[in-house]
Amino acid sequence: MATIKKIKVLIVDDSLFFREFLARGLSADPILDVVAKAKDPFDARDKILKYRPDVMTCDVEMPKMNGIEFVKRLLSQYKMPVIIVSSIGDAAFEAMKIGAIDFVSKPDTRSSENVESFLADMIYKIKIAARSNIVQSKIRESNSVRTEPNYDDKKVKVSGNKIIAMGASTGGTEAIFNILKKLPTEIPGILIVQHIPPMFSKLFVDRMNDQLPLKVKEAENGDYVQPGTAYVAPGSKHMRIRKIGNNCKINLFAGERRNGHCPSVDVLFESVADSCGKNAIGIILTGMGYDGVKGLMAMRRKGAKTIGQDENTSVVYGMPKAAFDIGAVEEQMPLDKIPQAIISFLN
Repeated sequence: MATIKKIKVLIVDDSLFFREFLARGLSADPILDVVAKAKDPFDARDKILKYRPDVMTCDVEMPKMNGIEFVKRLLSQYKMPVIIVSSIGDAAFEAMKIGAIDFVSKPDTRSSENVESFLADMIYKIKIAARSNIVQSKIRESNSVRTEPNYDDKKVKVSGNKIIAMGASTGGTEAIFNILKKLPTEIPGILIVQHIPPMFSKLFVDRMNDQLPLKVKEAENGDYVQPGTAYVAPGSKHMRIRKIGNNCKINLFAGERRNGHCPSVDVLFESVADSCGKNAIGIILTGMGYDGVKGLMAMRRKGAKTIGQDENTSVVYGMPKAAFDIGAVEEQMPLDKIPQAIISFLN
């Protein structure tokens, strides 16, 4: 019988309690092997060279060097998947900008429910990270600098009947940002589902709204979709739309997880297929699993244009591949080609 290769994990955290807690939790999974624990970046550096881990989990607030600076220096020399584990939301997005694969919020260890959910999430994300494609993205401009779109095309035709729907998971926060920054403000309304914890979705939205010419907001129940605005589903609510005359109205609701997720990309895409038909563009981006695949197929069958991110630029080529394999993707392309394709479809 073939031996299953274990995933070697390095835990980096200045708290002895948290290192031991996380090591015990991860070691309960037969596929994971916690090969080392480090108390600071310098300790981690030595253990990376000694143990050659497959995945590293890393805190942000640590002595001698903070986790963001450490990850930045590390990834320029050693291409390894990194998952940020922190209670600081802004720090998680800083880490994603410089190449971290994913982030998880530290749990309240006094709650057994929180602990169990945290460990299950960590185990799932480490397994995804071990199979991920390390895509090095350029560091974004500082928060004080707004990014201008760089496209070379005619003015986009804005119509109340047009709508753009986008779905992503692992690696999606940077992919979404890199698409939106290249779109003109005259763009039709954009609906976005990113698999993200509730406490991070508002931070994600605020950071994009600060840096992009487009208006970006966390969707609210009853919002009417407006041109020049991107609506991001809250981290704990499904998002769908329904047609009211020539306009589309957003409906948010708490429901069972779909394909393991709430919000679910399928929920959004299926509602867009029903409400907008051929007047929509559907885009499926990097992520593990198959959420959004059936919904994108429904959109294509109703006449919508559909785009899938390619393998080379996906952090995890799971969702786009599954959609491509069943014929839901009309055009597959690198991330940097998607904004121009959107504009071409609209024109």
